[in-house]
Amino acid sequence: MKSNLMQQTMNLFKSRLIKNSFWGIAANGLQSILLSLFFVIIARKYTTGEFAFFLIANTIYQFLAAFSTLGLGQWFTRELVDITDRQELVSRFIKIQLYSGCFFYVCSVITAFLLYHDPVLQYLIVLLGVNIIFDNIIYAIKSLNIAEFNQNKTFIILIIDSILRFAIGCLLFLFPFSIMTLCISMIAVRFITLNFFLGFGSSKTISLRSLWNYPLAWSEVKKIVFANWPFIIIGSVSIAYWRISNIIISKTLPLADVAHFEISFRVFAIAQILPLIVSMSVFPALVQQFKTGTFHDFRNYYSKVFNYYLLFGLFAYTFIYSFADTLIPWAFGSAYNATGAFTKEMFLTILIFPTALLQANVLVAMNMERADMWINVTSLVLNVVFCFAGFMFVKSLTTVNLAIFFSFLIFHICQDVLLVRKGMVTIGHVLKFYLLTGLLVVIYILLSFKFSPIVLFTGYWLLIVIIVAIVTGNRLNDARSALKPVP
Repeated sequence: MKSNLMQQTMNLFKSRLIKNSFWGIAANGLQSILLSLFFVIIARKYTTGEFAFFLIANTIYQFLAAFSTLGLGQWFTRELVDITDRQELVSRFIKIQLYSGCFFYVCSVITAFLLYHDPVLQYLIVLLGVNIIFDNIIYAIKSLNIAEFNQNKTFIILIIDSILRFAIGCLLFLFPFSIMTLCISMIAVRFITLNFFLGFGSSKTISLRSLWNYPLAWSEVKKIVFANWPFIIIGSVSIAYWRISNIIISKTLPLADVAHFEISFRVFAIAQILPLIVSMSVFPALVQQFKTGTFHDFRNYYSKVFNYYLLFGLFAYTFIYSFADTLIPWAFGSAYNATGAFTKEMFLTILIFPTALLQANVLVAMNMERADMWINVTSLVLNVVFCFAGFMFVKSLTTVNLAIFFSFLIFHICQDVLLVRKGMVTIGHVLKFYLLTGLLVVIYILLSFKFSPIVLFTGYWLLIVIIVAIVTGNRLNDARSALKPVP
């Protein structure tokens, strides 16, 4: 059994999925660490009010940036598999992103003056909004690299981008400067990153001049966007889902809660790295399995990846439940002693986020993006409805976090219903997922009253690893026995 496990492990790490995912996990892990350190520095170097202003401006920028890409990355990946004139498709896609970026930058300027009245906050939103244009072109080149399994180029550049941002944060220790100067510096870094993507990330096949000269009629833009409008919803809701909560907090709760929520989300974003990066390689593999393989193979591939995603969600939640109260004040300062409790509330969602992400990729691979779109819209609307309904009873950050969790839970259940109807999963599989996850979480919480965090976390996961190893070994033995010829 040991030799079989070793062979399976070696084969796993030789696969293209793992190789591409390793680049993503390593690079994005470093990127998230550097960006988190950047936020730690500005949280410590600026007042809570200034930090909150920066977070609000950054939220508006990211909220609109989520829509500005039009969610066409998955469409582009799917089209590139069959297209013959690849260069023409690439040029058209990037030019659309450029047009869209300019339009949504104008939207950010309008939003700044409609939603907020403080001049400093308005200027911060206008400044950071410039990055929407840069981000759209970068998004297009990143999508090209994903489709061609060249994520290593993307990750190298993103590491450089993170190092430059972190360096700006470190300058605050030497030369304190205003929050406005900080935003201008971030725009400069993003412009440098864009040029790296154009020069290295696209293998010098794209330049700003060639983009500007590429002919693209407005009628063609409308045709592509309207034909693929579900991708706009699918690609943007995942980010808007969180950012709209931050906007609600900025308009209804104290500025301190803006900081609490954003710090919690930054920690959550680190936990998202593994499933998001693995999904960058899983999605093209799902598309190929669905188009060229059998439905049985497609379903088996999904089931295997699903189990890994489930375990990761549980691992992330238990880690934060045990250590958030200690790690967050240590990193961000004593001003954020209460943030750990809010982070644990937010991390209820990580229990179902990885598998929901996988199931969304499965639906899109099966050309069911319209159904996925409506599920996303329903979930986003429910998030807002649950939030304001909860405010009628308790107006606090806990209400916002629980609204996110329950709306996301409904999102996952809707996906389950669709997949059951398509024969991808059984009702038993769905019930087992919820019951097993709930039971394991309840057991962990109850044990936390008896054992110290380090002892509990280590012992709990050591036991799970042993159980998983035994189950995997038994399955390998069963498979080997089934392959033996009958005497």
